[in-house]
Amino acid sequence: MASSRTILIAGAGIGGLTAALTLARSGYRVVVAEQAEKLTDAGAGIQLSPNATRILQSLGLAERLTASAVVPDGLSIRSAGSGAEIAYMPIGQAMEFRYGAPYWMLHRGDLQAALVEAVAEQPDVVVRLGTRVEDFAIHAKGITAQLRDARGTSEERVPALVGADGLWSTTRTRLGDTSKPDFRDRTAWRALLPASAVSEAFRRPVTRLWLGPNAHLVHYPVRGGTLINIVAIVADRWKSPGWTAPGARDQLLRHFTPERWAKPARDLVATPESWVKWALFDRIEPGFPSLGPVTLLGDAAHPMLPFLAQGAATAIEDAEILARCLTLPVADPEPGMRRYEAMRGARVRRVQQEARANSRTYHMSGPAALARNLAMRLMGGDRLRARYDWLYDWRPD
Repeated sequence: MASSRTILIAGAGIGGLTAALTLARSGYRVVVAEQAEKLTDAGAGIQLSPNATRILQSLGLAERLTASAVVPDGLSIRSAGSGAEIAYMPIGQAMEFRYGAPYWMLHRGDLQAALVEAVAEQPDVVVRLGTRVEDFAIHAKGITAQLRDARGTSEERVPALVGADGLWSTTRTRLGDTSKPDFRDRTAWRALLPASAVSEAFRRPVTRLWLGPNAHLVHYPVRGGTLINIVAIVADRWKSPGWTAPGARDQLLRHFTPERWAKPARDLVATPESWVKWALFDRIEPGFPSLGPVTLLGDAAHPMLPFLAQGAATAIEDAEILARCLTLPVADPEPGMRRYEAMRGARVRRVQQEARANSRTYHMSGPAALARNLAMRLMGGDRLRARYDWLYDWRPD
């Protein structure tokens, strides 16, 4: 395929690999540069709602993921102190019927493996591991990107560049935005357990969300129900960058005291010997710094707090809309990129704001928490789900 149809993507995460597939489907040749020497499954569990799964289905990934995906029966929201259920939101068949696509709970490694396999079958997609996009220059004929790998530096001349290089995006910095992501006074801790290590109730295909003062806990089965993914998010001042810092279990347990947390939740947190933690960041002013035929995707553009389970989903949405805005034939990709950015701006801001609001709601204490619980009980699961019709029923067309 002619080099004039080549797009360079910086980053082979979920957003970058999905963009490689959507752009290849639109007729482009794609080069994906990923600085990691190999793709790992860091991140463990991931939830994908219908707004994302309908795109993955359209890319032919359903058959690759069906065996490992868990479709939850529902979401059980529980009080940390009493352990009592506050509300139950049906998911399963009810959500698929309502929105036309399933809700999946997956191991991130299974999703990434499916994307890698699909990309490998595309003759017009090349993934270069151990390769970093260090810099780029914009000129009349497009982009000259400077790439670095173990052999040194090289240049790649392409009509367009997509920065899918995450929260600490080098592409974003090269576009002139030198601001830093905003720390949100929270750390997230994650662990995986064999399903046999937890009670029978916790092995059921249900997402359990425990709401406590300055902390919350979520857990659900993944990998066909053989593993349990656990995520605890607590108020904290530790803010080192990265996704895989080792965490001491005793340090986490200080946030889950018997006075504030029911025994089943405390026992679950105490079970894993190994925890990994990361600090939570987003951006007060998200968006797409615009300059020539360069754009951003996923966390590079709009990092999400994990209180709405939409980080991966919005990156998948980005990939679909970007490809539609760049549908060939196109002599100059820049107008399509600006159109993509305009189309995504309002939606991703709303998702970010909702996630930020949940970060406050989930961690309430005292009278505010009592009022929250009462409001959720009165609303009920169906109405709670209907509040997110705008999110789950989104369609790229």
